[in-house]
Amino acid sequence: MSVRRSDAGERRIARKPRWLLQPLPQPAGLKRMRGLLDELHLNTVCEDAGCPNRGHCWNQGTATFMILGNTCTRSCGFCKVITGRPELLDLGEPLRVAQAVKRLGLQHAVVTSVARDDLPDGGADAFARTIEAIRELCPGTTVEVLIPDFKGSVEALARVMEAGPDVLNHNVETVPRLYRRVRPQAKFDRSLFILQKAREMRPEVHTKSGMMVGLGEREAEVIDVMQALRGVDCDFLTIGQYLRPSLDHLPVEEYVPPAQFERYRELGQQLGFTHVASGPFVRSSFDAAAALRAAAEVRERQEGGVGGRLHVAKGV
Repeated sequence: MSVRRSDAGERRIARKPRWLLQPLPQPAGLKRMRGLLDELHLNTVCEDAGCPNRGHCWNQGTATFMILGNTCTRSCGFCKVITGRPELLDLGEPLRVAQAVKRLGLQHAVVTSVARDDLPDGGADAFARTIEAIRELCPGTTVEVLIPDFKGSVEALARVMEAGPDVLNHNVETVPRLYRRVRPQAKFDRSLFILQKAREMRPEVHTKSGMMVGLGEREAEVIDVMQALRGVDCDFLTIGQYLRPSLDHLPVEEYVPPAQFERYRELGQQLGFTHVASGPFVRSSFDAAAALRAAAEVRERQEGGVGGRLHVAKGV
């Protein structure tokens, strides 16, 4: 592991390795995106969760929209989003998200949220209305939603699935052994249940999950999680390096080398995932449309060249 100790015996992580260094983003792209988000009063996980890919994505004219406010009811040890008492629902937000998608010309839109355990449906209706608004304003755009676990509510999940997303994403985040420290208000089995029920409700909708490494997990545990996800017929998988947002968050236990990420990608493919994105800077929405393209290619091969069921985004 990339860890060393000071003379006093205090444990501290070593300096970031070279593969985690990124060029500074171009300010013009950041300014344009910031202006649009301010104008439409929208939040993004890019900013609120401190995503390291923000500069790249914003300069490419893409963003992952975060609905239901910017205050979360949970206190995960890895997440930069603030915890507290959320504000009242913004009923105009779904339309504004759709307007942003249209103005950006997105062919694939990704929408996530904070956890809203204060709401009876966990925010499911807001997700559904956002999907519906994007469908109405941007009929050629594919839609991916990254949802919380809704405390395992089948009714809440059904509301989202009825709106017909192209991809239903729910992250397991880490291995079960680390849940108490990393995701104290979540349960691994409950996350698997959500993914399983989503597939049962709408078999044509792709399911997706993701996890971080570098939190102290073992390779065998990561493989166990992959197998568990394939056990509920999960299609897409993302694996990325955990990066500590601040000294108040969980420490990095290891900077996982690129070769290990490549090994995870190969193992995931062997287990049958349609698409595996694995790398130090990979996040849930990283190059999200690539998974749909991979799925369409697989389907075309299986059907002997007959077109698949999805409109596949080409330019994201």
